[in-house]
Amino acid sequence: MDKLKNVLSGEDDGNSDTPGILARANQASTLSWGARMRGFIICFVLGVFCSILGTCLLWIPGFGLVVFAVLYSVGNLCALGSTMFLVGPLRQLKNMCAKERAIATVVMLVCLVLTLCAAFWWKNNGLALLFCVLQFLAFTWYGLSYIPFARDAFIKMFSLCL
Repeated sequence: MDKLKNVLSGEDDGNSDTPGILARANQASTLSWGARMRGFIICFVLGVFCSILGTCLLWIPGFGLVVFAVLYSVGNLCALGSTMFLVGPLRQLKNMCAKERAIATVVMLVCLVLTLCAAFWWKNNGLALLFCVLQFLAFTWYGLSYIPFARDAFIKMFSLCL
């Protein structure tokens, strides 16, 4: 049965019982389901922790906004990267560049870079905070794209509130 599965999936050329070099490399580099879940949970919790810690440190006079911008951006990257453990990096990148997520992905990543630029190079706290808010909105819109009809429901709910 495994031989049939390998042949149908294209991993086996049908000539020998030993797997090919690509199949062996793929098997050696893949994580078990438990390891994937642990990686996902650790990265996601670390991302949420960084975002919450950054929010708590926002109110420190002098350097609070810079620390917030960095921790919030790192938290978003960790949360975004956590899903790579579930689906793999290549599929995650394909999902991020899919038609329904491409704009949200670009806006989120551009706002992430602009947040760090505003905090470190431009030293403009107002812009850093604005880019953090835009980063949050883009990340929320990106996340809603994974839930069927969530974006439509969000738009309808928002229009009812106005």
